[in-house]
Amino acid sequence: MKTKKLINDPKYIIEEMLEGIVAAHPDHLRQLPGNPRAVVARHGPRRDKVGLVIGGGSGHEPTFVGFVGKGLADAAAIGNVFASPPPDPIYECAKAVDGGAGVLFMYGNYAGDIMNFDMAAELAAMDDIEVRTVLTTDDVASAPRDRRGDRRGVAGNFFIFKAAGGACDKMWPIDECERAARKANDQTYTMGVALAPCSLPQTLKPNFDIGPDEMEIGLGIHGEPGVAREPLKSADAATDEILDRILAEMPASRGDKVAILVNSLGSTSLMELYVMNRRMRQRLDANGIGVHKTWVGHYCTSLEMAGASISLMLLDEELSSLLDHPCDCAMFRVP
Repeated sequence: MKTKKLINDPKYIIEEMLEGIVAAHPDHLRQLPGNPRAVVARHGPRRDKVGLVIGGGSGHEPTFVGFVGKGLADAAAIGNVFASPPPDPIYECAKAVDGGAGVLFMYGNYAGDIMNFDMAAELAAMDDIEVRTVLTTDDVASAPRDRRGDRRGVAGNFFIFKAAGGACDKMWPIDECERAARKANDQTYTMGVALAPCSLPQTLKPNFDIGPDEMEIGLGIHGEPGVAREPLKSADAATDEILDRILAEMPASRGDKVAILVNSLGSTSLMELYVMNRRMRQRLDANGIGVHKTWVGHYCTSLEMAGASISLMLLDEELSSLLDHPCDCAMFRVP
């Protein structure tokens, strides 16, 4: 059975989406002439500031384009649905945000993104633009602890991009911006649960099968297999299972503080997310772990997939200050 979507020709859906986004947020975003897949902040890029370029496939909105703005990302390169952007818009983003202090590329750890961002970095190097790259690897489910470098980047991107954007906006040198980005990635842990699949605009067919009374722990944001297919559990039981897996890896002790992200994968309601957040706070309070800040909502989606993910960032004074640093983006603000 085909799914239903409010679309026109799927061949042009990314261009039409970006046209609509820029029309809605003209004070924050602009598309580069001749390269509409390169979206740049109207305010943010400036002389002697490290430029931050993020990017990846569409279908995860507000990731990536929603986090472009002053104090966070200076530009985003946008690919097709669940597909890496090609090198050209990435390269054009780098040129547009280069202020002479270098450019930081940040994106999830996926083979297509690595190949295309690396090609763009080589093009930028020919223009004497220094590029550093930090991959996000927060998905606890996607590889064992001793192979953390093989893990995928998922909703924890939000924390990692935010910390790196704060470092760049503070005018830190590129060595320090890269260090802060890697530190943020090392301290961020995510795991999700999927209840129902999404469908791509080009196919209108579910991208994986799951039973009506099942859930899958650890499923990826493109439908990659998770770590456990189980009978559907209550919100508290599902939250406990996710949190147990995160806390088994995160070196948090009594008195430590974390930031929380409870993220909808697409169709899961705020009502359900806040029920999960309630359970999160109960568990963290019981463990003596403080909460510095909490975000609940749609931050890294998978089209209309049903389900949610939980991300925790283990904080110190530096990471807390970078999360608190003001930013003004199209779809996210810290005053």
